[in-house]
Amino acid sequence: MKKLPLSFYNRSNVIQVARELLGKVVLSKIDGAITSGRIVETEAYVGLTDRASHSFNGKRTARNEHMYSPAATAYVYICYGMHQMLNVVTNKKGIPDAVLIRALEPMEGIEMMLKRTGKAQLDNTLTKGPGNVGKAMGISKMHSGLLLLDDVIYIAEDGQGLLSGDEIGVSKRIGVEPAGADGLLPYRFYVKGNRFVSSRPWK
Repeated sequence: MKKLPLSFYNRSNVIQVARELLGKVVLSKIDGAITSGRIVETEAYVGLTDRASHSFNGKRTARNEHMYSPAATAYVYICYGMHQMLNVVTNKKGIPDAVLIRALEPMEGIEMMLKRTGKAQLDNTLTKGPGNVGKAMGISKMHSGLLLLDDVIYIAEDGQGLLSGDEIGVSKRIGVEPAGADGLLPYRFYVKGNRFVSSRPWK
């Protein structure tokens, strides 16, 4: 596998990056264990103008500081006090665009993923939803700020190539209804028919 270069992340169109992350592979090397999964669902967040983004209108706090980091930085935040959510920072330093990794198809280290999540066997909930992604991959808030160009967490391509348009589903994002009209923007992308993709909303 080949790590994605900085140029992949350092682009102004976070929506395009979110779409092109589908099919790529997230790898983690944490606590001596290697785990990996193919990205099958993402959501784009346009930092400064998107009411669904943590950094809307230039908001800057200790929680979201890593969104303002250079492209290819991991931004991990805690949701509902328990879910560790992996995001990929894009664009130039100071422009807080990011892509949420919503779901993976497990590849390597499934036994470790099961152990981390407390599951007895593999089913479609193992890495379905961003909270499960973080837990299965061993990714937590402590990893926020790491460069995805290093070896602890990174994203690679394995020769699958870009997915065709008819393989990709597009919808509004999940759980951002308070953002009003911005919550209806078609910024969620997923691999059609993949059983690890969140079940809603499809349209």
